[in-house]
Amino acid sequence: MSVFDSLVRTTLPITPKPMLHFFARRYVAGSRLEDAVATVKRLAQQRCCATIDVLGESVTERQHAVAAVAAYHEVLEAIAADSLPSHLSLKPTQMGLNIDYSFCRDNIASVLERAVAKGIFVRIDMEDSPTTDATLRVYHELIERYPNGTGVVLQARLRRTLADAAALARAGANVRLCKGIYLEPRPIAYEERDIIRNAFAHALRILIEGGVYVGIATHDEWLVCEALAIIHRLGLGKDRYEFQMLLGVDPELRRILTDAGHRLRVYVPFGSHWYPYSVRRLRENPTIARVGLEAFLRGRMES
Repeated sequence: MSVFDSLVRTTLPITPKPMLHFFARRYVAGSRLEDAVATVKRLAQQRCCATIDVLGESVTERQHAVAAVAAYHEVLEAIAADSLPSHLSLKPTQMGLNIDYSFCRDNIASVLERAVAKGIFVRIDMEDSPTTDATLRVYHELIERYPNGTGVVLQARLRRTLADAAALARAGANVRLCKGIYLEPRPIAYEERDIIRNAFAHALRILIEGGVYVGIATHDEWLVCEALAIIHRLGLGKDRYEFQMLLGVDPELRRILTDAGHRLRVYVPFGSHWYPYSVRRLRENPTIARVGLEAFLRGRMES
């Protein structure tokens, strides 16, 4: 890790919010739904599809979860009104998982019911390890009600993921596979970069060979190369997978993949709860602060 990266991670807790917002805004479409819609339209012109996410997590009061459900209903209406090439992504703790399991499941079901009626796919996101079992349980319960209407996420850094990947492959799930951003204890998660990379590749093979539609979510070009090798070796059709990237991260790699004809989906978060999301992104990838500084000196920001 460079001295600059170490400095960014060390000073994050004391960095003023306005300064953090400047460097992190690459990751966030804006505070309003209109900002997210405009971003999705711009991405569509670049031959990318999207996943819209209303920022927020770990709610502890029921009215906040109910408000999040209402916000997602508004997003669904916007996607349908403009026929946007976008899915929806939501977090279980935003839907009330830390309050009550059934309350959370029913809130997600409310979003799913409206989404399925409009032909819009919903991804149930994965959070830190204490929520993994409950999240998978929600997914399995709701996929029975709404076949093909929802998918789930696996994080390669968790030691349990290879077993979870095999189980989801047997169930014919739709899975987004990522490295994982949450810092977990060593007994639960791998810590070394190369081990996480290999775990990602192993899980990807299990999912693809099991017939799963996979969202290959990574900006790591080594993993992109490994994924392409697996796809080529298995002769996989381009309707069996997609690559996924975060808004504002490596637009050049994004263009390389779309130019090669691969489907690519960009995660488009928006909303007022940008701070915890941005802190995690900068902790995971401190070099974004350097990129932001360079962009500032050039007088522009990429999205």
